Amino acid sequence: MENEKIMLSNGLKMPAVLLGTFRTRGEHVNTAVTAALKAGYRGIDTADVYRNHKEISETLEKVLPEIGLKREDIFITSKLSPSDQGAEACKVAIERILKELKTDYLDLFLIHWPGVRKLDVNHQDNQILRLESWKVLEQYHKSGILKSIGVSNFNIQHLDHLINNSDIIPHVNQVEIHPHYPQQELAQYCKQKNIHLQAYSSLGQDGSTSDLFQSETVLNVAKSLKRTIAQVLLRWGLNHGYSVLPKSKNPDHINENFNLNFSLPAREMELLDNLHKTETKKYAWNPDTVI
Repeated sequence: MENEKIMLSNGLKMPAVLLGTFRTRGEHVNTAVTAALKAGYRGIDTADVYRNHKEISETLEKVLPEIGLKREDIFITSKLSPSDQGAEACKVAIERILKELKTDYLDLFLIHWPGVRKLDVNHQDNQILRLESWKVLEQYHKSGILKSIGVSNFNIQHLDHLINNSDIIPHVNQVEIHPHYPQQELAQYCKQKNIHLQAYSSLGQDGSTSDLFQSETVLNVAKSLKRTIAQVLLRWGLNHGYSVLPKSKNPDHINENFNLNFSLPAREMELLDNLHKTETKKYAWNPDTVI
């Protein structure tokens, strides 16, 4: 696939397809990141809670020169752990993450979760501390250390509170979106606010055992287009204007997930867009419980 780009509201260009590294640890990081870079990926999505920053930085240090690339050719995203919400903890976490990734800037940094670790989901401090974190992200963005900033798993209520008390509207909201859980109301809200939606769990979870892979509708669309189920699900997200974060430790699948130079015809898009009316499933955690 050509390096399709998404233009964020601050003018920064981000790859439409980034390598997801959730649950990718140890030697698997080197395998996945190396395969992705050689396949043409130019974006890597990680997070503090994934505990793989060190392996990612070591792989980039080795592989980038081998394929003629520099740090500035790669778009790196990381995220603030729910245990580091609040002004001081957030600052310390950002500085540590920069050191772990051996970089003096990040292309995108997100608040990973609207809540705070070990704090009751109904406690008002969730709002106070995540707003403190956001103020820190704004400072680092204005200084140029965080090229773009955003959130993850934020619903409309969370976004409204943040926007009404901040200088900068998030550039990105990374959330679970796929044909079983299209989040149409949130998508419309983010479009109105010019917040880019980044889709995770595009393939459900647990790979080919995911219910999305068992869906007769999805399977029929894939067969009719002579594409894999994963390619169809990722293309669905791209067609809606979302960026996607396919995750795999298998080099063949990593290549396959990047081979998205095809279109989903209107009829097939309509079938997938309507799938949630008969098949609905949320695969990841639910942020709606957090105040």
